[in-house]
Amino acid sequence: MNKYPQVLFKNRRPGETVLLPEYEKNGGYQSLRAALQMSPAEVCELVKGSGLRGRGGAGFPTGIKWSFFPAEQPGDKYLVCNGDEMEPGTYKDRQLLLADPHQLVEGMAIAAYALQTPIGYIFLRYAYEDCSQRVERAIEEATTAGYLGENILGSGSDVELHVHRSAGRYILGEETSLLNGLEGRRPNPRSKPPFPAQRGLFGRPTNVNNVETLANVPHILTNGAAWFHSLALNPESAGTKLFGLSGHLNRTECFELPLGITLREVVEDFGGGVRGGKKFKACLPGGASTPYLTAEHLDLMMDFDPLEAVGSRIGTAGVTVFDENTCMVAVTRNLNQFFARESCGWCTPCRDGLATISWLLDLIENGQATEDHLAMLHDQVRNIKGRSFCALAEGAMGPVEALLRLFEDEIKDHIKQGGCPFS
Repeated sequence: MNKYPQVLFKNRRPGETVLLPEYEKNGGYQSLRAALQMSPAEVCELVKGSGLRGRGGAGFPTGIKWSFFPAEQPGDKYLVCNGDEMEPGTYKDRQLLLADPHQLVEGMAIAAYALQTPIGYIFLRYAYEDCSQRVERAIEEATTAGYLGENILGSGSDVELHVHRSAGRYILGEETSLLNGLEGRRPNPRSKPPFPAQRGLFGRPTNVNNVETLANVPHILTNGAAWFHSLALNPESAGTKLFGLSGHLNRTECFELPLGITLREVVEDFGGGVRGGKKFKACLPGGASTPYLTAEHLDLMMDFDPLEAVGSRIGTAGVTVFDENTCMVAVTRNLNQFFARESCGWCTPCRDGLATISWLLDLIENGQATEDHLAMLHDQVRNIKGRSFCALAEGAMGPVEALLRLFEDEIKDHIKQGGCPFS
């Protein structure tokens, strides 16, 4: 039993999806009604005051992002929900959409009103057909009930939402690649500036937010900014976070937990401890692109700033745990192979750099490396960090940099022993 307040998962039941009558019975769409009694600027200020930060990985303050958007500018403007959830170890958005898709629909309706964007697109990973169907049904129900469409709830505002099924590549999670994908173009990242808020989808101002981020908006409208701050255990933070647990744990599920909870409580109380009674060795705290944490970090708060202070990130809060018998070289090699394969090939540091790192990690894992190869691995990380066109290669360096910083002795053991000491 989860002892913490359930906000996004309050209607969640195993194997079931909340439909409109139940959603309304539990207070659904009252937030939209409240928002329509406010000015768009007042809604934006409330979200800004709540301290909500992007739940897609970057953690940028949502209200500030909204404040950059030229809501008063005439002409077409767009709202886009990023549901291209393709990072290994991350599955929170899928759980949210399967359980309660109307939260996203209502959140987007409120955001569309606040930003004065009458058209919104929900961009979903190609493999999430079950989520797509549930969201489309929620859109149909909301349109029939007058929450979407023309003149919603008699307010004079129009909101139209569409689901777009991605063709399926990791790079599409980068917001400008996503916009190119929506336009039917090759999903290379775009040069910034201009940012999407100035020139985005079809060359018009566009706001892009994650599924979980937008799903929080109705609850902030209903309960207020102070309430949202009170949900976090860290007094300098706000809200809850969906944690997707995986790896060597006794319980691998998705839990809604307060920001500021310790890694130890996540692993031991909610993950049921390390499988087989083994010791905790390391974890990815926020998906495949985040630097490892070790046992010395177990009492660290799982939150944006505390994790950044120790050289990692909360990312998507996809916590993947590794036990004491895990070879961290093999883990990092596997992760880097994914990123190298998913590179769009647009820039040299990503296209060639990640392939070179995969080659070096292959040599190390297979016992064919020397100290010179270890030195080359250090050089490659320095050459890639801060030099790639988008954040894909930068994120891929998270586990590699942490391997060198925290587990270099394991690399040297591979070199000395001529193979993996864990095999």
